[in-house]
Amino acid sequence: MFYRPEDGHGLPHNPFNAIVTPRPIGWISTRGTGGQDNLAPYSFFNAVAYVPPQVMFASTTAKDDRGDTKDSVANIRETGVFCVNIVASAQRDVMNLSSGPWPREVDEFDKAGIARVECETIACSRVVDSPAALECRVSEIMPLKGKANFLVLGEVTGVHIREEFLVDGMLDITTYRPLTRLGYRDYAEISEVFSLKRPGE
Repeated sequence: MFYRPEDGHGLPHNPFNAIVTPRPIGWISTRGTGGQDNLAPYSFFNAVAYVPPQVMFASTTAKDDRGDTKDSVANIRETGVFCVNIVASAQRDVMNLSSGPWPREVDEFDKAGIARVECETIACSRVVDSPAALECRVSEIMPLKGKANFLVLGEVTGVHIREEFLVDGMLDITTYRPLTRLGYRDYAEISEVFSLKRPGE
C-alpha cells in the first residue's frame, strides 16, 4: 500500500500513529497565572539534546475555551514553565482520565485523584508517584503546519528520580515499566530490556 497524506489513506483509521511507535508519553503539568493546575498526557514527546538537557512535546488540537490551542500550551504561554512527568504502567488509568476534554477550570490532579507536590526550580506542580519528572523552562513555542499544531521546546532545569527505581546507580525502567503510546487506542508497557554496544566502544 502507498498513499499520499493529502489524498487520504482509505482505511477505517489513520495508520500514521501506528507506524511511528512506540512513543514515550510526556505527562505535562502546568499552572496558569491564576494558580490553576493542569495535567495532560502528550504522546508527541521526546528528549532532543543532552547539554543542556532539552525536551519537546507537540500539541495538535484546540479547545473552545482556549482559542487556538489547549490548556497546557495556553498555560505555558502565560508562565514559561512546565513539568514532564514520566508515566509508569501502574498510572495508566489516572493518566487516561487526565486526558479528557475538561473545561479549563477543571484541575486534573483533583479530577483523577492524583497526588501532587511543588516543583523545586519552577512554579508548577508535579506528580508525586511518577518515577521521574523533568522541570522545564520553555525555550520556544513554534507553530507547525496545520491548525492548532504547536511544538513546545524546553530546557530541563530540575530532575526528580524516585530512589526505588535506581539500581546500581542507574535508572532501571523494568522496575516501573514505562507506559508507551502505540496507534489507535493501543498502549504498551516496557518490561524487557537488552543492551547493545556501539561500534568503537
